[in-house]
Amino acid sequence: MSIKLENVTYQYSPDTAYAITALDHVNLELRDGEFIGIIGHTGSGKSTLVQHLNGLLKATEGVIYYNGQNIYDKDYDLKDLRTQVGMVFQYPEHQLFETTVFEDVKFGPKNQGLDDKEATLRAYEALEKVHFPTDYFDQSPFDLSGGQKRRAAIAGVLAMKPAVLILDEPTAGLDPKGRDEILDMIAEMHKKSGNTVILVSHSMEDVANYVDRIIVMNDARVAFDGAPKEVFRHYKELETMGLAAPEVTYIMQELQAAGFPVSVDATTIQEAKEEILKVFR
Repeated sequence: MSIKLENVTYQYSPDTAYAITALDHVNLELRDGEFIGIIGHTGSGKSTLVQHLNGLLKATEGVIYYNGQNIYDKDYDLKDLRTQVGMVFQYPEHQLFETTVFEDVKFGPKNQGLDDKEATLRAYEALEKVHFPTDYFDQSPFDLSGGQKRRAAIAGVLAMKPAVLILDEPTAGLDPKGRDEILDMIAEMHKKSGNTVILVSHSMEDVANYVDRIIVMNDARVAFDGAPKEVFRHYKELETMGLAAPEVTYIMQELQAAGFPVSVDATTIQEAKEEILKVFR
């Protein structure tokens, strides 16, 4: 289920004195089954980019293809695209509106035209996938904690069984424990489903342990695109963009500079541990 962007440009308030270019001739291919992190500082274009992937925003210039079909074709079914490419926004309360969590999660499948029995089954399955406590199924979604709202919002999208799941800053505002729980849950879902997951964040730390590929956005363009090890080699350039590499990167760089024969490509604590232990074996 690949998504391909060709020379995608997007301007807010085009043809006015207030025109802002949020995307500038972006070329990308997001392949089936990848776990992708899209990183960038505030205003870099990362959120604007993902809102193009399911047609919420339409490019000022350029073309987007989903499975080889131009999503801007006159007869293209954007409603179907949005069930295939599901998005969880940064603030989950923007997606929650029903009287109970369960009814909220059922809304997507019902909107797809499924009968009540199938929508109910989809809701149970989705809430189970996000480890949502059954005791809270009948709670108002507005009475939930921040982490529970995130899980409910993710479940609402999963219930539509999208092939691509986009999560825009899913850990914003959560404490470290809550961040880890949400990211671990997302990684577990990706491993079991094999679907494409696109995780938007401004934090390298949040994605370093999870994604297979990192796309770095800067000034409306793609600055870097590659495996975490490849991207983090450019940690000094990342700093000029207002981003910091994971702490592990800096530690390994300092150890190597001090004369220890360690690889600076370690990106996780476990990899760093193994590299350091090699020195003392």
